[in-house]
Amino acid sequence: MLLACMNRFGPISDVEQGVGILAGDDSSRSRGVNELLADLRRSGLNGPAAPDAIQPTIHPSLRQILQIPETPPPRPRQPPIRGGAAGGRVPAGPPPPRSWLSRPERAEQVLRRSAIESAAPSRYLQRPLPGVILPAPGSLIDVVLRRMVLDWEWQRSYCRYHLYELPTHLRVALIAYLAAYTDESVSVRDLQAVLQPPPDIPEYYEDPALAPSVMNEHFSHLDLSGSIGRVLKLRELSDLLFPPEPESTDLQESWDAADASSTNIPRPLLPNLTHLSLALDPSSSRDVSWRHLLAFAARLPGLTHLSLAFWPEPTLTPNAKLATVVSPQTGRAVQYGGTGPYSHSLDDNWAEQVLVLRRLSRSLYGLEYLDLTGCGAWSPALWASAEEGDTVDWAGAWGKMTALVMYPGYRRGGDGAGLAETARYWEVVDHARRVERHVRSRRAGRGRFFTVETCKRPGEL
Repeated sequence: MLLACMNRFGPISDVEQGVGILAGDDSSRSRGVNELLADLRRSGLNGPAAPDAIQPTIHPSLRQILQIPETPPPRPRQPPIRGGAAGGRVPAGPPPPRSWLSRPERAEQVLRRSAIESAAPSRYLQRPLPGVILPAPGSLIDVVLRRMVLDWEWQRSYCRYHLYELPTHLRVALIAYLAAYTDESVSVRDLQAVLQPPPDIPEYYEDPALAPSVMNEHFSHLDLSGSIGRVLKLRELSDLLFPPEPESTDLQESWDAADASSTNIPRPLLPNLTHLSLALDPSSSRDVSWRHLLAFAARLPGLTHLSLAFWPEPTLTPNAKLATVVSPQTGRAVQYGGTGPYSHSLDDNWAEQVLVLRRLSRSLYGLEYLDLTGCGAWSPALWASAEEGDTVDWAGAWGKMTALVMYPGYRRGGDGAGLAETARYWEVVDHARRVERHVRSRRAGRGRFFTVETCKRPGEL
């Protein structure tokens, strides 16, 4: 380009004179253009932020004949890495302004985000049900779901017309994230937003292909860990999953009319539910009832995997352990409930617990996996006998069960743990081994192979 300029505008002396005039230096008139350009290159290379000099390429054969050294490669350009307070990398872009963080709602979101990202291990251990497909940590779906959980109140309102039409595996993961990463866990409103269509769109209810039972046909995993007894009750869950039949007092004129009306019976919201987690949060109040669980389990005969982690001992009268009544025949005080204050410690009586578990096994006769983590306080009921000789039917109603999870449910203390705490921890492990031997002896080699998953003692294979 420079040669073209010289050929067009005149000899090289004229060009040098023009360059010197533009540079504002009289001495440049006696210097050539090549010298001026060389000075500019040298000054640019010596500068602090000099760009890489572009050198002309030479054919390898000519380079070898003329013995010209190889051209050095350009220096790699690395963006500056900003470090956070803890030494890790901070997100790209400038930090948020203080005025934005001073708002209470934004400050709360920042704290929740840091808690989700750190994910500090809790003292209590809970394990997800097998077969639940969750996004890989750090993946795009994982990041998006965590972000939705942070702003769930806004997402539930703004995206209420889109949550219902998400793919099934994303809705399963979304409910699991709500149960794991929010303090409020999963409420009825959350389940309605994810599992039911918006009530103000009539097209969802007029089109049979968009009915809830059809859209949720492949929804088989429901993780409600930490929700039961806090923001969700079993009665509310039962009414949501199994809508009540419409009341009709009109008499049908013919059998044909009766057959036509029978098609309007509502189907279950999750017709193919097989994996259900009702694990409790041991750090909060546990307002649960085994009576409600028995009524709810009667509607789930197809359930194969169930988690009852940290549930209290099975009883139908939990508030009557210390209550007594006076017998009109004898005039003596008689225990009101099926379990008294000394039933387990002195009498070794687990009759009520055995009967409750037998009723549960008759309803959930398809169970293959049961998680009883943190239930070591009433684990003797799994092999004990009632007064009539009844025991938990491991060979009949629960003959399909192949795995029972019985971890203590909390992290064992180190060397500073007390003797009583250490002994209680290993007692739960011994009870799990005893349940395994008891079930195998009851089956006597018939039926499916049964194993109990629990902790191992030091040195145990």
